[in-house]
Amino acid sequence: MGQPAERESGERATRGAADPQLPPGQRLQKGWPVTHYGPVPKFRPERWEFRVFGATADGEKHCWTHEEFTALPYTTVEADLHCVTKFSMVGAEWGGIPARTVVEIAPPAPDVTHVMVWAEYGFSSNLRLEDFTSDRTLFATHKDGELLTAEHGFPLRLIVPHLYAWKGPKWVRGVEYMTADRRGFWEERGYHNVGDPWREQRYSYQEEPGDGPEL
Repeated sequence: MGQPAERESGERATRGAADPQLPPGQRLQKGWPVTHYGPVPKFRPERWEFRVFGATADGEKHCWTHEEFTALPYTTVEADLHCVTKFSMVGAEWGGIPARTVVEIAPPAPDVTHVMVWAEYGFSSNLRLEDFTSDRTLFATHKDGELLTAEHGFPLRLIVPHLYAWKGPKWVRGVEYMTADRRGFWEERGYHNVGDPWREQRYSYQEEPGDGPEL
């Protein structure tokens, strides 16, 4: 699958030397390795809740049960997945609920610039609002027509195809709207605040002015 001629904000049409489909420093991966930090959470549908909170337009918290959330309009996106550990899985079909749908139902306040995506065990990842609202950002429930396995994020994981995969947490439980940026779990531990694989933004020491939260 080739890259589009016009990439979204933050993406550059840089090509890897070994494979024209891949960002620099990446290698083609057959299959889908399991990579995560900590244990795999047990899914309890009766307790599961998806929340949108923080700086919402109406000042209220918005919640869905698992049944309600998975009943939202479903779509598919064909997209690659680039892991910061340097493997890339190409041409996967992801199915789920567009992030834009969530934003339309529970809109942010006008001064929101970033979101924090929250997952099980307090895991988090921050995103610029423009990345979160990309038409290819998806709360995935399926891959290649099949439900995600628990190891790969069932019941819900975020897919942000134009950023490194750590920006799309597994086992997502909610989104916090923010009027200023702050670092998430891996960003606090030395990973790049933006995470564009085409610019090979892997680590925080590579950040330039404007890439991270103001001190």
